[in-house]
Formats: sequence, C-alpha cells, structure tokens
Amino acid sequence: MTEGPAATSSPRVFIVVPAFNEASTIRGVIDSLVSQYPFVVVVDDGSNDDTTGELAGTNIFLLRHHINRGQGAALQTGIRFALLHQAGIIVTFDSDGQHDPADIEALVRPILAGKCDVALGSRFLGRTVNMPLGRRLVLKAGIIFTRLASRIRVTDVHNGIRAFTREAADSLHITMDRMAHASEILDQVVRHRWRYLEVPVTIRYSSHTLAKGQTSWNALRIAAQVLIERLRL
Repeated sequence: MTEGPAATSSPRVFIVVPAFNEASTIRGVIDSLVSQYPFVVVVDDGSNDDTTGELAGTNIFLLRHHINRGQGAALQTGIRFALLHQAGIIVTFDSDGQHDPADIEALVRPILAGKCDVALGSRFLGRTVNMPLGRRLVLKAGIIFTRLASRIRVTDVHNGIRAFTREAADSLHITMDRMAHASEILDQVVRHRWRYLEVPVTIRYSSHTLAKGQTSWNALRIAAQVLIERLRL
C-alpha cells in the first residue's frame, strides 16, 4: 500500500523513516517532519501494533512490509522508493522520537554546498539528553571496533540520522537487514570512497528509546556479523 502527496515537481529532500511497533511515538515524529518537509516515506516494517493506524490522515508515503525484516531492510525499501520518485537528497530518520527534525537542515546543508556525498549525524560532536553510562560505553566500544574493522574515523557509529546525495543513495546496497546495517553503511562509505562529513546532532533518550536500543549482547552479535560478512568479501 502506498499513499502520499501528489508530486508536481521533482522533490529535493526525501525523509525515510523505518518503523516497527512505534504506535506510541510515530504520529508526533511524523507531524514534526511533514510540517517542514513534504516528502516523507514511512516504512512500517511488519508492526503488530497500530503504527500504521496512527498515520491515518497524514500526507506521507506509506510502505509496509508484511513481516518484520529489520531496520536495514526497511531503510533499503524506503531509499529505493525515494529514488524512484526522483529524490535529490535522502535523509534517514528514526521513528522512536530520539532525533530532532531541526538537525536535518544541518545534514543537508553540506551536501547542497557540494562538500560531501554523505553527512553522518554524531551525538558525540553534538549533545545527548538522558544518556545512561552503560549506553555511552557500548557506543564508545562500537566506535573503536569500527575504526579498527572498517578503517573509518568517525565519532559515532550507530546513529540513524544521516543524509545521502542521490548518487550515493543509488549506489548504496544494504544487505544486512537488521541493526548491523549501520556498520555496513560505513563500510560502503569507505568502499565507494564517498566524501563524508560528521554533523553535530542531538539525541534524546527516554525509557522507550532505551528499551528498543542496543544491549551489550546485541552489540557483540553485530560485531560478529560484520566480521563474518567481511570474511565473505
């Protein structure tokens, strides 16, 4: 099922929002986005709550996976759709309320200026609100792992807010359906030699975002998956 605004000209910026069981947050997130950006794509990744129902009456593109495939798969679906609808810049944005729509402009600006192909949001260059120490330690360990495994010096690894030129998005092929996709994206930045910049952003933590976030065990599983995938190449 696809819904959305009637396109009268080629859009400049598409926002791709993957969602799984986000009925409690999705409407507020989408309302804050569509007030500024007319081309928003939500991919309901097989939710078994009322995520889709909460979007009734919103002027968005709505795509749905019949089963839960994972955030990586949802992003790939949304990005492909945006490209088919002539997106010029594609921004990925989480549905759990932790991102600030005001940060999108800062991500898009260096791309419009021709300074980079990919703009990566960094909470450690920006700020965090209510981040527990345990989460900080897990993320810092992920940064060290990524610098060693992917040979890319970034200050944040698993941050869902980022922006791509059309050309970079068209070359991006996410094959890791679940949370390892964030590391896979950074691998492809290196492989394709895309110019990238990190942009300070704000991440707000709540009991909801913490419950859905990465545990230490999940972080280890992601690291193992990334290493296994690299051995296959």
